[in-house]
This record gives sequence, structure tokens and C-alpha cells, in this order.
Amino acid sequence: MINLIGNIISGFFVGLIARWVYWGDNDMGFWMTSLLGIGGALLVGVLASLTNGQGIREGYNRAGCIGSIVGAMVLIYIGNRMGWHF
Repeated sequence: MINLIGNIISGFFVGLIARWVYWGDNDMGFWMTSLLGIGGALLVGVLASLTNGQGIREGYNRAGCIGSIVGAMVLIYIGNRMGWHF
């Protein structure tokens, strides 16, 4: 349970930094910002596990904070291109 709360809190801060760095209007609440940060970390973690030869189920590959922020920014970009306004 503590790990889940820690992931939500760190996801919030990663999403908050990604929203601050990314240009444009990105009005989101606490939960959308948290999901954005967690999604960015998952996106970069999956890409990193695919590039280093490990399978997705062979271990947990934590992405760094900067990688998570970049992943969250990519998700914002994709969402804006698809017409989703958070």
C-alpha cells in the first residue's frame, strides 16, 4: 500500500514538472497529473526494457526521473495531437 501511495505522489510531481516544462495550456487536476507522470514512467520503462534485451516480464526496469518527465511530455504531445484536451 505504501508503494502505491509513493507511486501516486512521485507520479504527481513528475506530471507536474512535465506540465510546467511543456508549452501550451495543460489544465489538469491532481489525478490526471498523477496518471500522466505514472504513464510517462511506464512508457519510458517499457521502451528501456525493450532496447536493453530484457523482456517486459523478466524484471522491473525503473526509468529515471528525467526519462519519466520526457515520457510524460510525449504523452501530452500525443494527447494534444489526437484532440484530447486534459
